[in-house]
Amino acid sequence: MSPGPQLSERPRERHPKEAPPSARRRSRVTPKRVVITVVTLVIVFGGGGFVAYRAVQNANKPQQAALSVDDFAKLAGGDLSAPDPETDALKNAAEQAYRADQLKKGRSGKDKEFDWVVPERAPGGDGFPAANFPPGSDPSPGSNKATAKSMLASRGWGADQWGCLERLWQKESGWNERAMNRYSGAYGIPQSLPGSKMASAGGDWQTNAATQIEWGLGYIKGRYGTPCGAWAHSQSVGWY
Repeated sequence: MSPGPQLSERPRERHPKEAPPSARRRSRVTPKRVVITVVTLVIVFGGGGFVAYRAVQNANKPQQAALSVDDFAKLAGGDLSAPDPETDALKNAAEQAYRADQLKKGRSGKDKEFDWVVPERAPGGDGFPAANFPPGSDPSPGSNKATAKSMLASRGWGADQWGCLERLWQKESGWNERAMNRYSGAYGIPQSLPGSKMASAGGDWQTNAATQIEWGLGYIKGRYGTPCGAWAHSQSVGWY
């Protein structure tokens, strides 16, 4: 008896959304993909974490104080608290020349004329050209003294230092921002030598009394500690 017709198995129908076996195999996570993913996460989150850490560190870092006028003065004219033999020698020579002139004229110390003059133009130097004084302006020693007196506290000095400062700069320049020493060429209220050193306190050092005073107070603090210390030195040798 011949066998009857055999029925072949019908292929299993796949759900329309079901991926074929080959696609399922390709979608599996491979070791290579794991490594790439891990490295990516480390770079993104690790790098970002480092940047955030550095940002927090920088935010918490103490801020550096801006350079003070004293600091600029030291940069422009050397350490104010250090000896300056060259400038000191010029000041000493000027003082000796002044005293020789007074002896020649036969005048006593009480009847001596000032050792400074007012030039027609403000002196230049160190890249600064000579400058004209503001038209119609005149020095005001009284106003200059008031300005200086109000600035004493900013240097940590009390009112007891005012008398020394007043006498010191009266002797040096008569509190005239245009005064120039006829022997040494020192200039301004504090008699800076050369005058261009005062540029460290401001570019208007040639004509601005407040700028000159600011520099002069820094010079006194750095070199002598106090106005009375500077005055004592001036009384001893004739200059400060």
